Amino acid sequence: MKLVLASNNSGKLAELQAMFAPLGFELVPQGQLGIAEAEEPFHTFIENALAKARHAARLSGLPAMADDAGLCVDAFGGLPGVQTAFYATQFGYPKGDDNNVRALLEQMQDIDNRRAALVSTLVALRSPDDPEPLVAVGRVVGEIAREPVGSNGFGFDPVMFIPEFGLTFAQLPVEIKNANSHRGRAASAMVALMRERWL
Repeated sequence: MKLVLASNNSGKLAELQAMFAPLGFELVPQGQLGIAEAEEPFHTFIENALAKARHAARLSGLPAMADDAGLCVDAFGGLPGVQTAFYATQFGYPKGDDNNVRALLEQMQDIDNRRAALVSTLVALRSPDDPEPLVAVGRVVGEIAREPVGSNGFGFDPVMFIPEFGLTFAQLPVEIKNANSHRGRAASAMVALMRERWL
């Protein structure tokens, strides 16, 4: 069964494809079907993920799944949240992972409360008007390190220190990181929901 992934991020596709293959789903990135990215005007992960999934389902005529994810820093009242990808631009830097990390470390320079969570919200729909979307949330709580450490992963992985491992996400082997990441946890919960309700 084909399932459209409302994303063109190849890293995200590879990570999710491996998890959904056992269900017999073939994840197809929306770009392969000529579907442009949806608008994401909302302030919550769930609203943006739902909008992206509906957009992909409507234009493809297939079931669709979307992910919206970001970093929620306690000292900033949960921000940058849905604006995570554009965080650096608020401080005059070009958009990009390295600049996001630089801007975050600058903003947190004198802050002792380093607690933060990486959050991933997955939404899956059988059709654009599915009255019962499947929703799975994965959350990992850690602390923002004082400097980047490690070379695996992307985004805020080099500064997301996970106390249970005593390492940043970027220091963990990829398979351990994927199994314990916010997206890994959300995908695992989504697989269970699909087994229960769709198959």
